[in-house]
Amino acid sequence: MKLLSPAISRLARLRQNAIQHWMDDPVGAQRDVLQHLVTDGQYTEFGKRYKLSTTFRIRDLKAAVPIHEYDDPKPYIERMMAGEDNVLWNTPVEWFAKSSGTTSDRSKFIPVSQESLDANHFQCNKDVLWQYYFHYPESDLLTGKGLVIGGSHQIASVNENIHYGDLSAVLLQNAPMWSQWIKTPELSIALMDEWETKIEQLAQSTIHENVTSVSGVPTWTLVLFKRILEITGKSRMLDVWPNLELYLHGGVSFTPYRQQFEQLIGGPIRYLEVYNASEGFFAAQSHEDEDGMLLYLDHGIFYEFMPIEEYGTDNPQTVGLKDVVVGKNYAPVITTTGGLWRYLIGDTIQFTSTFPFRVKVSGRIKHFINAFGEEVIIENTDQAIAAACSATGAVVSDYTAAPLYFSADSNGAHEWAVEFAQAPADTEQFANVLDEALRHINSDYDAKRHKNIALRRLVLHAVPAGTFAAWLRSKGKLGGQHKVPRLSNERGLLEEILSFAQQSI
Repeated sequence: MKLLSPAISRLARLRQNAIQHWMDDPVGAQRDVLQHLVTDGQYTEFGKRYKLSTTFRIRDLKAAVPIHEYDDPKPYIERMMAGEDNVLWNTPVEWFAKSSGTTSDRSKFIPVSQESLDANHFQCNKDVLWQYYFHYPESDLLTGKGLVIGGSHQIASVNENIHYGDLSAVLLQNAPMWSQWIKTPELSIALMDEWETKIEQLAQSTIHENVTSVSGVPTWTLVLFKRILEITGKSRMLDVWPNLELYLHGGVSFTPYRQQFEQLIGGPIRYLEVYNASEGFFAAQSHEDEDGMLLYLDHGIFYEFMPIEEYGTDNPQTVGLKDVVVGKNYAPVITTTGGLWRYLIGDTIQFTSTFPFRVKVSGRIKHFINAFGEEVIIENTDQAIAAACSATGAVVSDYTAAPLYFSADSNGAHEWAVEFAQAPADTEQFANVLDEALRHINSDYDAKRHKNIALRRLVLHAVPAGTFAAWLRSKGKLGGQHKVPRLSNERGLLEEILSFAQQSI
């Protein structure tokens, strides 16, 4: 089997030539993508309404098509799900990725055309593999199996032609047969929708496999690792899977989880981040030393970038690749082969470099705290949590925070609910370090904290183990890609979490 590695590495070098081409001419690559999208979309109902046949340049697209959030294309999508063709895209769309936020029961259904499967999701996944072998030519990744810890929704059918499920289920159902030879677990387990039973089945079915890579969100991957170690009596995952060499993570920041992974795995492996969502596969790390993820620019998606301060204005402006600035927060606006036109996906990103274009996810448009002008984003709080854990020896499983408003006898603060996998010896010390770290990271927060004039030190509640899972379970969102929002500018979510914590005492 190890004879595979040199052959795969040679193929990776060939594919790297094509990748390098669009890396060398990113603006040209994006111009070609936009031209293909407009050409294919001009005869759709959406294309006729917005006169895409006269759209040749990005300035034309901006003038013709407003920026959309989900409620804008929703009527079109509902008609597509009822079986209408040529609405948002010019080929039949038979699959929809179901995506729901953790703060409401409303679901989003994102169109997944055959073109978006082939040119985006599957090609990006292959390019992650090609780039991995290009940078690590001696890898034995494909001599074993990749464990995919996917979503938690079974495929459902609207009618005999139209189907939906979470993204991982859609991809698994449409993946080529040969891909099942290099993946584990079997499809029946991968698509289980009862997450606690699924973890047990995943553990039992993969213990004796030669697993060389794992991909999944960190929270549930940790739960799986702990269960496997319980079953086997081993002290580290490398005793279970000695050839494990790669963990692909995404969905949430890996910073608060890295220490736990290193402890449970028990030896050096590679950790690479990917950025994919129901709307598309956007970026991935090529190698461990890379600061940020390479933005995939020739994979069926045209990008614009909205400076975050434009969000909520009457006529929000966007910039293209030529005008982005390293370190600034942008909200990506995408046009895709799935029929999304100038669609605001809701994430915020920062560019870490501009040649090549690499990005990191900094948060969500609506997941922040700015009740007092402090402009705290998830990237800030993840870094502060990591600093507090390092200083106190704690390990954090999950957290959320919200503003605590002024009262008659007290000024404002941030209020946190933190669930520890390993509690600090002194929770107050943890809170002090966390607060000081946040002051160091975010100058606006520090300014508001100066002499406690606007903000006093944060208030921290250590909630019992299982609190966050209980809240997710109550929403029917336990498992898969679902997660509790880290930050909220309103108090409703935090108060629900604290209520669940009280019930656990």
